[in-house]
Amino acid sequence: MAESKSKILIIGVTGNLGFELAKASLNASHRTFGLVRDSAFSDPNKLQKLQFLSDAGMEIFKAYEESLIEALKQVDVVICAVSSKQVLDQKSLVAAIKRAGCIKRFFPSEFGLDPDKTRVSHLDHNFYSRKAEIRRLVEAEGIPYTYICCNFYTSYLLPSLVQPGLQAPPRDKVCIFGDGNVKGVFVKESDVAAFTISTVDDPRTLKKVLYLRPPGNTLSMNELVDIWEKKIGKNLERNYISEEVLLKKIHGMWIA
Repeated sequence: MAESKSKILIIGVTGNLGFELAKASLNASHRTFGLVRDSAFSDPNKLQKLQFLSDAGMEIFKAYEESLIEALKQVDVVICAVSSKQVLDQKSLVAAIKRAGCIKRFFPSEFGLDPDKTRVSHLDHNFYSRKAEIRRLVEAEGIPYTYICCNFYTSYLLPSLVQPGLQAPPRDKVCIFGDGNVKGVFVKESDVAAFTISTVDDPRTLKKVLYLRPPGNTLSMNELVDIWEKKIGKNLERNYISEEVLLKKIHGMWIA
């Protein structure tokens, strides 16, 4: 007889990735729960997402301490998809997972670059060190984990062709940072979600860092501009900005 699928609790189901994770979990026939703040029910956009997921079979827990413990005791896997600003809020979640004592796997809120390998000069305001801090806490508490590193979301960067402040790709001039030959990986949230859900019952992925790097999605800035130029049938004026100049601009913006 085949083993039953893990029951999954997702935190952050009204966010872009959390919503996709919940859909992927339901589509894969996992019993799926969402931990939701009361404030979400008064937000029309979030309420619409919750209604959709609820109609699809997701069960909802309201987010307060005892409901969290109650929810944890009903599931096998916890996936957290809170925003980067809330990363350290996961400390209380880790404590609750430890208290519940029944979680077979925890996916902390990462879903980007590997915080143990990424350095962004001195300007990231501890963005990556906070995620690394949660990793160390999870490991110190002996909680089974899987870390998902998926690099960049297509919805955040590609609509503007990686041009800060633009909502659509440029048609005349484009700024390219550095020499434009460093490659990045761009993935859709729905693909990240499907990949994540596919790992929850795979013993090979336990206590591992998993990297989502589809070869066809791995492109340099120059290659992205080449693709866009072919799309619009026009060559853009390329303005290459050195790392030194870029860092000065960023520093000046923060001081201002």
